[in-house]
Amino acid sequence: MSFADVALALKSKLPATRGRLLANQSLAELTWFRVGGPAQVLFMPEDEQDLAHFLAGLPAEIPVTVVGLGSNLIVRDGGVAGVVVRLGRGFGDIAVDGTRIRAGAAVPDVRVARAAQEAAIAGLSFLRGIPGAVGGALRMNGGAYGRETRDALVEARAVDRHGRVHVLANADMGYAYRHCGAAEDYIFTQAVFAGERGDPAVIAAEMEKITESREATQPIKSRTGGSTFKNPPGHKAWQLIDTAGCRGLRIGDAQVSEMHCNFLINCGNATAADIETLGETVRRRVKENSGVELEWEIKRIGVAK
Repeated sequence: MSFADVALALKSKLPATRGRLLANQSLAELTWFRVGGPAQVLFMPEDEQDLAHFLAGLPAEIPVTVVGLGSNLIVRDGGVAGVVVRLGRGFGDIAVDGTRIRAGAAVPDVRVARAAQEAAIAGLSFLRGIPGAVGGALRMNGGAYGRETRDALVEARAVDRHGRVHVLANADMGYAYRHCGAAEDYIFTQAVFAGERGDPAVIAAEMEKITESREATQPIKSRTGGSTFKNPPGHKAWQLIDTAGCRGLRIGDAQVSEMHCNFLINCGNATAADIETLGETVRRRVKENSGVELEWEIKRIGVAK
């Protein structure tokens, strides 16, 4: 069955689905690296109810993969089989209630930080330093500048592979460093964050400091995926990479950033294979040099070409 046939079959089987179903849809432009193959079917649900309906009726043998803003993601060159779910405008609302903020999973983390600043809510400025959306922060316990998602999360909503909606308290998320213990098939749709009363001017200054730090130390204007590897216990990944002589290392058009060694860059025409091979080369050299094994922080999906 062709990609188009799969999409048509799903539309026929699930006629009440309101979201967009696109066959053989390129994913490269949805990632910050701008690399990778197509999704067999890309589904963009209208809202949580639409997502739940679709998943409840989707045949169990069809795999489901979720992507967000694509900031921490490598899509391999052969593309992704099954259905790729990407949440859009129906998951983009923000609401402030006292010192709490309810945000859809598609809301960029920086928008949550800005909304908190405007509402004089302190404690959420760290989200300014996470280059992704709320859903990704929930799934990986995203963090920056001394705080993590688990430090601010009250609860999250998610839809499972069978279309059932779940509400999870912070304690239900099973958080550890860059890790979430919630079921892998959960697709997060919304989160509630809590802060405390603060001075908008002080919060704004804190966010500006984070912005200046990122611009000065990270290649944020390049085609990159953010931090590539997790910091091993007792170590900084970038220092291990630098000590192993990998600063500026290049494979094809994929390069280890000269500015920050824990960032990989697409210098122009890199393939996903170039970037992933470069990352694995860095892991090998660090292991040989220091005995420490780096663990990928960037999510890699799909198959090689």
